[in-house]
Amino acid sequence: MRTEKEMFDLILDVANRNDKIRAVYMNGSRANPNIKKDIFQDYDIVYVVTETESFLSDDGWISVFGELIIFQEPDKLDKMQGRDVDLKNGYGYLMQFTDGNRIDLHIQTMEGLMKEYGTDKLTVPLLDKDNCLPKIPAPSDEDYWVKKPTYGQYFSRCNNFWWVAPYCAKGLWRQEILFTIEVLNSYVRQELLTMLYWHVGAQTEFKVSIGKANKYLKEYLDLDVWTRLMKTFNMSDYDSSWNALITTCELFEEIAPKVGKIFEYDYNYDEAKRSFDFIKHIKELPNTATKIY
Repeated sequence: MRTEKEMFDLILDVANRNDKIRAVYMNGSRANPNIKKDIFQDYDIVYVVTETESFLSDDGWISVFGELIIFQEPDKLDKMQGRDVDLKNGYGYLMQFTDGNRIDLHIQTMEGLMKEYGTDKLTVPLLDKDNCLPKIPAPSDEDYWVKKPTYGQYFSRCNNFWWVAPYCAKGLWRQEILFTIEVLNSYVRQELLTMLYWHVGAQTEFKVSIGKANKYLKEYLDLDVWTRLMKTFNMSDYDSSWNALITTCELFEEIAPKVGKIFEYDYNYDEAKRSFDFIKHIKELPNTATKIY
């Protein structure tokens, strides 16, 4: 596997040898001083170019970066599906190499640079042939820190959790397990994760990032809470799906009031109890039932 130095040397050498590439900068995890480095970190690189047409007309120019396992051209895929794409000002190449390294490379014109450069605080300049890169502060993951919720956000999340959770119970009673899995995964558990997210934010003075898809959440949760959260993902049959739903509700019932108390937001205990009781009632309904109550 090529080292970090070898990869940066290659990225900058390609740019230095091509007059159409005028600047290089980096985003992503390698720009984040608070992230521990590991072997799977991508190189999120932007080449600022004089124009994109010559790059797009030469499909083989990216071969200089190494032998590919697989790669993707998101803009090409979008265009193939009829979406509007501005190929004149930008294009992306996602490249996974046989040595394990990965580069997510974006070419961008000066017009694109002026719109985007520095909007992500995780930005590090690597090369600037024409002094075209504006001055920006040192990289920071501040943009990704947990944000304190408003009362409206808190109220909406709580109400939505207890409104949608019974859908899962109905799905399980109807023997519609795929429906239940989709609703629990996409909606119900997401509200629980948001409560956990806010709880962590409050405990850390809102100065931490939980990462994409909550990937660092485990570092901030008690082992018991984490263990129960993981059990909510076990939905391989109807019994485990019922357990996942009940555990999700129990965790929300525990965490959401704590979050409300921290921010001095009212938690609707009556709403939560009625909804949870309804879920447990559905769980005990025989599959031959002709009425709910």
